[in-house]
Amino acid sequence: MEKINHIIIGSGINALVAAALLTRKGKRVLVLERAPVAGGCMRTEECTLPGFHHDVMAATFVLFLTSPAFAELGDDLARHGLEFCHTRHPTAVLRPDGSALVLSTDRTANIARFNELAAGDGDRHAADVGTIESDAGFLFALLGGRLWSWPTLKLLIGQARRRTLQGLAAWFGAAMVPARGWLETSYRSPLVQALWAPWVLHTGLTPESTYSGQMGKVIAFALEAAGAPVVKGGAGAAARAFVSYIEEKGGTVRTGADVERILTTKGRVTGVRLTTGEEIASQSVLASVAPGQLYGRLLDHLELPEEKGAARAFRHGRGNFQLHYALDRVPEWTTPVLQDVALIHLADGIDSVSKSANEAERGLFPETPTICVGQPHRLDPSRAPEGKAILWLQIPDAPRVIKGDAAGRIEGRDWDEETREAFADRIEAILARHIKDFDAIKLARRAYSPADLQKMNMNLVGGDPYGGACSIDQFFLWRPFPQSAKGGSQVHGFHHIGASIHPGPGLGGGSGYLAAKALGG
Repeated sequence: MEKINHIIIGSGINALVAAALLTRKGKRVLVLERAPVAGGCMRTEECTLPGFHHDVMAATFVLFLTSPAFAELGDDLARHGLEFCHTRHPTAVLRPDGSALVLSTDRTANIARFNELAAGDGDRHAADVGTIESDAGFLFALLGGRLWSWPTLKLLIGQARRRTLQGLAAWFGAAMVPARGWLETSYRSPLVQALWAPWVLHTGLTPESTYSGQMGKVIAFALEAAGAPVVKGGAGAAARAFVSYIEEKGGTVRTGADVERILTTKGRVTGVRLTTGEEIASQSVLASVAPGQLYGRLLDHLELPEEKGAARAFRHGRGNFQLHYALDRVPEWTTPVLQDVALIHLADGIDSVSKSANEAERGLFPETPTICVGQPHRLDPSRAPEGKAILWLQIPDAPRVIKGDAAGRIEGRDWDEETREAFADRIEAILARHIKDFDAIKLARRAYSPADLQKMNMNLVGGDPYGGACSIDQFFLWRPFPQSAKGGSQVHGFHHIGASIHPGPGLGGGSGYLAAKALGG
């Protein structure tokens, strides 16, 4: 039997990126996935009715399209069927009164529209995204590069020389501003504020979180530059393209293979053992798992008191709630400018986003949840039968542990079917007010609670899709733990990857990319 160089536990975006880069360099790679299908959060199913293809978790690939992983692998993945679908209108906000603002991929058009709403807002937008653009090399090296490295140190020294030490300190200080501070001091139009406020939730933050303003600017830049693309055929097609490429290069992807232990001898990795008892030898193991699973299961047999203590104290963020609809025809919004928008947020503004996030963090069902509505059929007609449509709804503010209802109406305190559907009813009532004859065109719906999502993917602890709370104490140098600054695991040959590791969550594949590069990929 040919020797395996690297075993990768899990098959999410970071695992697949690492496997693709390593197999491309001739390494013998084995990917082990406990689920029946590879892809992690890239999963497409006919979960409502036959012929309606829903991305039941991740859906939008702007982070992958703008990542170094895509720059290296994009052409090869395209040969294996990966194709993106776009629209010129990546996002919009719809307020309760029916007013809306649509973002274009045309910066000049956005500047003009924002200035129409409030004099100077368009110019401010140009300055914000322009600053991100001019700082891109520095900023994205910090957001996506290996922080404890000589190249990063050289980068910081170069920036200090260019900006002066005081100027560099000022840059970092400005980057720490919360989104509320950024939006309320930069934009006069409530619509412009409302357009950007919900997007910080997609980074695992809130409008009051440190550095959420900087992340909001990065998102504004990315959406305007690259849109909000979806994969033709669904997110699952991206996973299939990866698997096909990995296998072409000699790698292997096994599903239904649940790893129960990483095997070690004298502090060095020797392989893994599956729940079936099968043992597979390898000198290197990469695990795309949450910290609790890593130190409470895979490495539980080792004496790692500091890491295990940190894993027990590791905090997960708010839960995610997914809601999917099969529709008899393309939805007709009561606000017509929304027909061709990829992702629409239903939110009133900064305060409404802050309120829903705070309620969810306190274990309450938000009285008025912030709702993200995707229209995949507008970008990719193959998602539904001809003349039909689908909607993808993500609610990033669901309680992980239910303590109550901010509206005082939902009585359930566990994520059982009745409680899940009651929360789905609340969401649907808000949605239906903005789509003509919604009840008449609704064919079916399927809801996934945070508990349902965790059952599908054990890394989504409590339905948290971001691999852990993304507050400053669990991010950058301190992700997943403060002692992570020491430079990694005490187990030689082991590499921790996934959303819980720098550079964090999303479909960019950053931690898998960095690990593969460190291993010669």
